[in-house]
Amino acid sequence: MGIVVSDIDKSLAFYVNLLGLKVKKDMLEQGSYIDNMLALKDVQVRTVKMEADDGNLVELLWYKSHPRTRTHPNEICEIGASHVAFTVENLDAEYKRLSESGVEFNCPPQYSPDGKAKVTFCKDPDGTFIELVEML
Repeated sequence: MGIVVSDIDKSLAFYVNLLGLKVKKDMLEQGSYIDNMLALKDVQVRTVKMEADDGNLVELLWYKSHPRTRTHPNEICEIGASHVAFTVENLDAEYKRLSESGVEFNCPPQYSPDGKAKVTFCKDPDGTFIELVEML
């Protein structure tokens, strides 16, 4: 999963310091290869590849050459990828810890209708939705 961010330092603080992902590679990509791949000119993008405990990878992409900001608040029902999901061991503890760190949540943890999971959604510093799931 690749996530474009507006402030790489804030995003790294969120994904690494708060969610616990581990940085595996941090690089500045530029040149004809990346220009052709992305169909953009003169790209400079800092790509930070991170790994979750389960081995899944998440990339943060900060476009130094093509900065963007959101034109309206992100809504979960927008077209395109809607969120990233992570499994946690104790959702209530994570909800409390992240809330105390200023992370915005849609709601407190809720039980799924089948009772097999506890779930909530929060937002990263750019408003990208993050689903946190505890399997019961």
